[in-house]
Amino acid sequence: MPAHPALGTPTVRAEGTQKVTGAARYAADHTPPGCAYAWPVPATVPRGRVTAVDTTAALDMPGVLDVLTPDNAPRLGPWEDPTLQVLQDHAVPHRGWYVALAIADTPEVARAAAEAVRIDYAVEPHDAVLYEDHPGAYTPEEVNGGYPAEREQGDPDAALAAAPVRIDCAYTVPPLHNHPMEPHAATAVWENGGDRLRVHDSSQGAGTVRTTLSALFGVPEDHVEVMSEHVGGGFGCKGTPRPHVVLAAMAARHTARPVTLALPRRHMAATVGHRAPTLHRLALGARRDGTLTALTHAVTTHTSRVREFVEQAAVPARVMYAVPDLRTSHRVVALDVPTPSWMRAPGETPGMYALESAMDELADALGMDPVELRIRNEPAVEPDSGRPFSSRHLVECLREGAARFGWEAGRTPRRDGPLLHGVGVAAATYPVWIGASTARARAHPDGGYLVELNATDLGTGARTVLAQVAADALGVPLASVTVAIGHTGLPAAPLAGGSAGTASWGWAVHEACTDLAARLARHPGPLPPEGLSAVADTTEAAKKKPPYARHAFGAHFADVQVDTVTGEVRVRRLLGVYAAGRILNPTTARSQFIGGMVMGLGMALTEHSAVDPAYGDFAQSDLAAYHVPSHADVPAIEAHWIDERDEHLTPMGGKGIGEIGIVGVAAAIGNAVCHATGHRLRELPLTPDRVLAVLGPER
Repeated sequence: MPAHPALGTPTVRAEGTQKVTGAARYAADHTPPGCAYAWPVPATVPRGRVTAVDTTAALDMPGVLDVLTPDNAPRLGPWEDPTLQVLQDHAVPHRGWYVALAIADTPEVARAAAEAVRIDYAVEPHDAVLYEDHPGAYTPEEVNGGYPAEREQGDPDAALAAAPVRIDCAYTVPPLHNHPMEPHAATAVWENGGDRLRVHDSSQGAGTVRTTLSALFGVPEDHVEVMSEHVGGGFGCKGTPRPHVVLAAMAARHTARPVTLALPRRHMAATVGHRAPTLHRLALGARRDGTLTALTHAVTTHTSRVREFVEQAAVPARVMYAVPDLRTSHRVVALDVPTPSWMRAPGETPGMYALESAMDELADALGMDPVELRIRNEPAVEPDSGRPFSSRHLVECLREGAARFGWEAGRTPRRDGPLLHGVGVAAATYPVWIGASTARARAHPDGGYLVELNATDLGTGARTVLAQVAADALGVPLASVTVAIGHTGLPAAPLAGGSAGTASWGWAVHEACTDLAARLARHPGPLPPEGLSAVADTTEAAKKKPPYARHAFGAHFADVQVDTVTGEVRVRRLLGVYAAGRILNPTTARSQFIGGMVMGLGMALTEHSAVDPAYGDFAQSDLAAYHVPSHADVPAIEAHWIDERDEHLTPMGGKGIGEIGIVGVAAAIGNAVCHATGHRLRELPLTPDRVLAVLGPER
């Protein structure tokens, strides 16, 4: 077959036209005939029990079908995630926990009915405030990702005491929220007399939703069909099923009608997970030439009493720099708060903010260039495991980024009237995750090719890149390949998360298409009417533990101006350079890198949530109070990458790119603000009040 270059070429999104014309249908767009609508009722107390539910006023409204409560809701089977055991008892573990569900003919009536429900509570004492020496803090067995909570090499305390130069600093990252463009939504219908369940869900993994609903509702897994064809973002909060899909299925079973439930944005902070706040304490010791001799990174965070989730924020320190004496640890406090969960680059995002800020503090103490300090401490092998890196080009990212950015020219802080200017740098890392997947490829007699697997496209361009992988393996034009994803009736595939989608799915697609190409080459004459197909399963290959430490790396550079009158920080320029394996589609890759950098900018300057100690929920629960960056906030952003060839990955040679773009951005901006002002701020975000407080009267 002739070669048709597909991988590595800029390609527009296959579903782009559907999205811009409104033809793409999302979970809440699927409203079958007779569809009803549901609206949840959140608890208004921080902790306690429901003692009475008055649904009289709600049920009297025209168009209201019923109100589900803990007393009449369908019973659910056991499941590993207790956040999904909604309306099963009268306990209220935190404010915002759902205690009732109104169902009506229209969404407007459902909302009005929910507001008319009256709940009485027996309020119990609660604790919702995280602080470092909280008496309830404990060391968990492990943290998110399956990492051990504590790791120690050598004697870091003795090494710190002996270090000629050392710093000891604390950093704080507040709770953060994912806020994808599309709120969580689901449409559920029971068919075949209530024997089969069909669901459209806004999810990062339809297969996981199917398995969960099967267990909760006690039906065979092959009687549950879940579709997530188009998903409007997730950033982790759609990584596992959330209460909305359980409630939609529950309401549909109760009413024997299709039901659509779309969460209002104000409910999401308490319902779909958040990035837990993290309190960081770091100590670094070094020789006078900048060589690190000791590093300790201790993290304290919160979880809920419903389910343990521990942000692995100290883990990046285990892989970043050559340090002979190293200790990393996590402690967690179970509070009466909503359950935290994944948010873009969990662990790496807050952990690298603290570590890379501390590295800059050390550079200042040494009088050393921050770029050179990082290069000076480049490890030969992964410090935590001793394994060689499959590839590690952080030094190249730092040097190329410095050259592109004009680092040397910007190293002298300057003042322009009331405006202070400074520059900052930070490194980035994210692990390579690859999961088992299956895929099916079929050649049709008309010359077309169909690739099928239950992958999910969150808006990242997964459909497009998978088509490129297929076309490349088949040696055919990209236009001849169609990709079907987002349906549990397709070959099983892992959820979209951990920047593992393209690597996991693409490997199976590559294998299926390579096999199909060989079958086609051997096939004599025209194809049969049903065509020829091939199926691949990478389970055995994917579960082999590689002898290499596999990570993506990068470097971020920021140019900021600080207004000494208003305290406002404006980022004038952001630049990132990445070593993320082979870039399979420069168009969609650049979009992912820039998207991550924008989220990092929001984390640094505007995004902030706080747990209200009196009520136990988040004070910032909508986009009016929780400030994500708008167009006017986003400066010129450049995303570049080096040509990294790594032979120890999948056949495509790519690493995940969806998350590394956010890692380190907040530190680069914070370091630039310190460079501009001469003052170190150690709590995010860098809001005007905090800036003015450190500038003081000298401004």
